[in-house]
Amino acid sequence: MKTFLRNLVLCALPVLFGWGAGYGFTFIQGSCGAMVGALFAGKCAGRQREYQARFQLAGAGAGIVIAATLVTWLEHRRRRAVQGTPSAAQGTPSEGEPS
Repeated sequence: MKTFLRNLVLCALPVLFGWGAGYGFTFIQGSCGAMVGALFAGKCAGRQREYQARFQLAGAGAGIVIAATLVTWLEHRRRRAVQGTPSAAQGTPSEGEPS
């Protein structure tokens, strides 16, 4: 169950990053009317949606990179824990012990 929840959280990271980027863009940008004025607001709406989609895509891409990095690090850490340290597995004497 622990593994399932960890993988679920890691898979949700790109979605959460994309949502956060889209929300951040909407929060910062405001409305087209405030940005370019009432005269050009009609033409601006399509462009604003396009930029918001790009922000969401970039956020999801960043989430994918972060999730892949975390998964790689966690798997590497798990393998080291399962295999143990190399010196203990080979039975070599530690430093300072007579051979």
